[in-house]
Amino acid sequence: MSDYIVRAFAEGGMVRAFAATTGDLVEEARRIHSTSPIVTAALGRLMTAGLMMGAMMKDKQDLLTIKIDGDGPMRGMLVTANNAGEVKGYPYEPAVILPANQLGKLDVAGAVGKGTMTVISDLGLKEPYVGQVELVSGEIAEDIAYYYASSEQVPSGVGLGVLMNQDNTVRCAGGFIVQLMPGCPEEVITALEDRLKTVGSVTSFLKEGKTPEDILAWIFEGRELKLTDKLPCRFHCDCSRERVERALISLGSKELKSMAEEKKPAELHCQFCGKSYLFSPEELTALEREAH
Repeated sequence: MSDYIVRAFAEGGMVRAFAATTGDLVEEARRIHSTSPIVTAALGRLMTAGLMMGAMMKDKQDLLTIKIDGDGPMRGMLVTANNAGEVKGYPYEPAVILPANQLGKLDVAGAVGKGTMTVISDLGLKEPYVGQVELVSGEIAEDIAYYYASSEQVPSGVGLGVLMNQDNTVRCAGGFIVQLMPGCPEEVITALEDRLKTVGSVTSFLKEGKTPEDILAWIFEGRELKLTDKLPCRFHCDCSRERVERALISLGSKELKSMAEEKKPAELHCQFCGKSYLFSPEELTALEREAH
């Protein structure tokens, strides 16, 4: 199992925790979108967060979408994940290059800029739950923690990281989310807060060959920790010709008729995986009849 998430509880269920290693799927996203290192880091962090947040949902059909809109050169990105360890995502601008930040690291905050993060949880109800917060840093981990604190009133510690090789491929990626449940004793809260302050970068753990289990064991050292399960995760796009057909039909007969009258094939690209779907004028005419 290369990429996976572990789920755990600590302190008799007063704390829940998730940790993931996601290097392969972040590399897959880099390859699909031809992202620059800074964009790979930003998208990789958000996809890793999305996977762990998706793993918190109950049912297989539940879907989580995280959308970041910023005023930086990257403009934003969009990620969707489910509770089965599947994630997909794309950046608005894949080829951003910026100088390193003051710490000599990839300036993700500079690429994202100021803006908003929107989290949409589609739980199969009539209306999805939508929460939106201002970005507090653009570094992604702090923004996810702020979202949980302000939108869901769940105090959370979040760490996310992507480390690149010299040839701009992904060396390792991963993250953790630690959440305090209502009624968590003050002593536990203080001890965990102090411990999380001393966590280095997630990638420093992964670079040393540490696993998600090792990361959680380090965070909860000397405390009761119960690993509940391990979930494989991957970059997965569920686009299909049928879905694209439904999207075309939703444009309406007038738009489809206009496309068919151009007498040339229409090519549609999936933004998540780059796959192309070609529709002949005859197929567009057939879809126009369905749209009536």
